[in-house]
Amino acid sequence: MKTIKFFLTLTLLLGTFLNYSQQRSEGKKIKITGKIVEKGTNQPLEYCSIVLMNPASNKTVAEGITDNKGEYAFDAFPGTYTVKFEFISFKPLVIQNKTITESTNLGITALENDATQLQEVVVRSEKTTVDIKLDKKVYNVGKDLMVKGGSVSDVLDNIPSVAVSVEGTISLRGNENVKILIDGKPSSAININDALRQIPADAIDKVEVITNPSARYDSEGGGGILNIVLKKGKTNGLNGSILATGAYPANQGLSANLNFKSDHFNIFTNQGYAYKSNPGTMINNTQYLTTPSFIEESRDMQRINKGYNGSFGIDWFLDKSTTWTNIVNYRRSVNNNEEKVTANNYDGNHLFTFLRNRDNLDNSSSENIEYTTNVTKNFKKQGHKLTFDGAFSLNNDKGLTTISDITSISNVVNIDDSRNNQKQTRNLLQSDYVLPIGKNGQFEAGYRGSFINQTTDYGVKNNGIVNTNFTNFLEYKEKINALYSQFGTKINKISMLYGMRYEDTNIDINQITSGIYKNKKYNNFFPSVFLTYELTEKSNISLNYSKRINRPRGREINPFSSYSSSINVFKGNPDLDPSRTDSFDFGYLRKWNKVTFNASAYYNYTKNASQMVRYVDGMSGSTPVTLTSFVNIGSEIREGFEFTVNYTPYKWWKLNTNFNFFKDDVNGAYTYTYTDNNNLLVTKTQDLTKSANSWSSRLTSKITLPSKIDWQTNVTYNGPQYNAQSTTKGIFAMNLAFSKDVLKDKGTLALNVNDVFNSRKRRMDTFTDDIINNSIMQFRKRQITLSFTYRFNKQKSEKEKSKRDNEGGDSGDFPG
Repeated sequence: MKTIKFFLTLTLLLGTFLNYSQQRSEGKKIKITGKIVEKGTNQPLEYCSIVLMNPASNKTVAEGITDNKGEYAFDAFPGTYTVKFEFISFKPLVIQNKTITESTNLGITALENDATQLQEVVVRSEKTTVDIKLDKKVYNVGKDLMVKGGSVSDVLDNIPSVAVSVEGTISLRGNENVKILIDGKPSSAININDALRQIPADAIDKVEVITNPSARYDSEGGGGILNIVLKKGKTNGLNGSILATGAYPANQGLSANLNFKSDHFNIFTNQGYAYKSNPGTMINNTQYLTTPSFIEESRDMQRINKGYNGSFGIDWFLDKSTTWTNIVNYRRSVNNNEEKVTANNYDGNHLFTFLRNRDNLDNSSSENIEYTTNVTKNFKKQGHKLTFDGAFSLNNDKGLTTISDITSISNVVNIDDSRNNQKQTRNLLQSDYVLPIGKNGQFEAGYRGSFINQTTDYGVKNNGIVNTNFTNFLEYKEKINALYSQFGTKINKISMLYGMRYEDTNIDINQITSGIYKNKKYNNFFPSVFLTYELTEKSNISLNYSKRINRPRGREINPFSSYSSSINVFKGNPDLDPSRTDSFDFGYLRKWNKVTFNASAYYNYTKNASQMVRYVDGMSGSTPVTLTSFVNIGSEIREGFEFTVNYTPYKWWKLNTNFNFFKDDVNGAYTYTYTDNNNLLVTKTQDLTKSANSWSSRLTSKITLPSKIDWQTNVTYNGPQYNAQSTTKGIFAMNLAFSKDVLKDKGTLALNVNDVFNSRKRRMDTFTDDIINNSIMQFRKRQITLSFTYRFNKQKSEKEKSKRDNEGGDSGDFPG
């Protein structure tokens, strides 16, 4: 907590100093306001620039930019100026020798479409800025070279505050309790990390990072929410892009984004197929303390993935104010994973005893189909709307694993087979109502019902004989009904958003094979408060609070969910209870001409926190059986601060850096029992209390070289991670990318090098009363990717995006 107090004090002093310094050096300014619309339609234009220039030198003196309502407001000194209004694909409008002596509203300015420019400009949008809203940050993917030929996971790994681990686990500010949404709805996939690897990066429009969600969002996710918004074209006529990819190790892919729009409907589709090869390695050395012995294990992993991801949708414009959208998504992947394991066994004096060779062959497939529908009714007043949503999905995951095991002692091959078939249906119903009140007020209310039914059919055979200790059938049912309401307003320089969410939860866990049945019913209120104060036109401070929850699901609660070998077992915990988090966030934002600085300090207090633990749970002959499971451990306090700096020293050079420091304090213990090799019952208690600091940093540099070649460099470092049982060492990695527009800017060639130094390896040390384990894992080796993108009739215009947002893309965008 001392860290938080220090950072809050430092941030307040910095903001006050900057504000005071600006007032002293610049004197008294006046305010310039107005609105910009499209001529003919009167649609507001977002991201238009308004520039005040010195008539003699033509140098820019002051400038502003429009918001999502087409409105602008900025400060300038009294004087006579050349006023210029500009927007891509529109004819600029210039007012010469405009004398402004007091705060002035320039009224409504209408810009005319530039037909010539629309026909000729076909390159991608340059927009890579960060939109700071009252309750979220929006990162527009834009021309991020690093993700060409990649997946959603690659995109997330390039977003400030977000990290993707070696195994693909996603964390936000170092917290893995993150809720992933796609187009504002929970993913229908059983395994979200695997699903994100199937969606091509080229299908993404933007990523919304919500570190402290308001009441409008699901309360799930103690670490926050990531909302992945997919592309949906809005340009008249037929337009789109095609991306072809090749890489070493193998990563071949072909994807396309197409759409056709008329006055009555808009048809759009995203299609993608990929073949990926991901070789990896692992070294895993274990010392057993209860029965002194050593095992030194090495693994060579070869993973082949063939995946298809497609969507087809249509917007039907029923009238000028009502749109009905229907989308069908289909995703299928086939995985062939092979592991060759060599294990040298030693006695307590480290003298060789025997060799074990094990081949693990895992064949799995996943098939998902989802239908979503949305009706949006816009009323006469801008922002006043009513929406109805439905999402209905079916997901089937099938897996078959064969483990062949032979030792130098017996030379007898033991074969273990396991199957893991999961089926999930998810139905979601939602309605939201937004009512603007006055100029700066907004009221929202809504309902969401989420209904999940998931079954897991798991079976194990040892040398053809059914192992009843693992063969089982689990049924999981979840019903969550939620109501929310929130009100926001802006009074002078203070923006406020108050919300309350109510969720009623009913969960059935039915382990049919063993007869274990659990029913958990509970309901909770989740308040949220967001306050922002404008220190100046270009700086503000904010204070946010929300209450969150984490519900255990899937493998976390299945008591018989995994079998990898006779001595390493994963077991879920059906008694695992949800964790609840109180989340506080204090932020500071400051903009200069070439620099944007955004900092925040955060504090999360979690009750009934859960953690994965390892412990001995019996014997297999003379070898202890190591069990991994989840347990509720007590309380957890996570506090820290982060800052992001965007700096453009020159037009041809852009820099972005992000730094996150956090402290994690856990208070708790776990008691367990097992039978040793003397058939005696042993009871032990593990103290899981710990306090640890960690940090991460990211630096991105983008340079435009001669001949218009773009060069991008990403450098990341994730500091060491600690808990009561293990230490994960820091990971450094660097990526490089180059691109060049060709074919009169209709095509782009891009070359990426992912993990230049082959350094993305997880190094973990585990210490318990029973074992000491050291492991090094490289999930994916360095990869070199070459991609080609071709665009047709695709315009470099943010106008359509602005229209879409104003038609109701984000019900949570708060005015002012």
